[in-house]
Amino acid sequence: MSAPPRSAHALVTGGGRGIGRAIASALAQSGVTVTLLGRDRATLEAAVAAGAAHFAAVADVADQAAVSAAIAQAAARQPIDILVANAGIAESAPFTKSDAALFHRMMDVNFMGVVHTVQAALPSMKGRPYGRIVAVASTAGLKGYAYVSAYSAAKHAVIGLVRSLALELASSNVTVNAVCPGFTETDLVAGSIDNIMSKTGRSKEQAIAELASHNPQKRLIQPSEVADTVLWLCGEGAGAITGQAIAVAGGEV
Repeated sequence: MSAPPRSAHALVTGGGRGIGRAIASALAQSGVTVTLLGRDRATLEAAVAAGAAHFAAVADVADQAAVSAAIAQAAARQPIDILVANAGIAESAPFTKSDAALFHRMMDVNFMGVVHTVQAALPSMKGRPYGRIVAVASTAGLKGYAYVSAYSAAKHAVIGLVRSLALELASSNVTVNAVCPGFTETDLVAGSIDNIMSKTGRSKEQAIAELASHNPQKRLIQPSEVADTVLWLCGEGAGAITGQAIAVAGGEV
């Protein structure tokens, strides 16, 4: 597998924990300079101290002005070649109990967060000899799940954005792709497990088994498996891969 150029600078949103941290660590280990962007300074700085990244920038991806300022500051240190839009949140509710505020929360972070980060990073990226944009979507953006209509709608929107933007940038050196993990062993899924336990009375093992049952391999995906896919997409040899939504889900999709 070809690696990204060692001179590259990657910015990873939501990189302090879970899938984002695994992606940041994989990029850093490949020799890339990595900046994390997220809301929790202490979490980001802990990841930097652990060697998962080199720098941290604090911003809420739903806040366009804050994102623009943070990315401008990171780019001033070193131009950004790789953008991994990973930040996301998830909430579950039946559609009849999913109010407008829930839909706005899901769209503001999961979709507009991608829009904000790409709009801030893309102008300077387009003029460089190499560029990679990877959005972390979800299998929910490919097939949907019951009781997460707002989350699923936002992730479908991300994939639509990726496909359209890839066509706009096809004549440039920038590729645009999405990775779509199935249920992955992260803090986010831990919250889903707790929710299943509280609402159904099932044990933790039963709740995990319910989520894992969506995967034909009957297991949760590991963050490192998603990170390896992102690392491949960011490699110089993946220049012909663009506009794709790649499922990392054990054959679920």
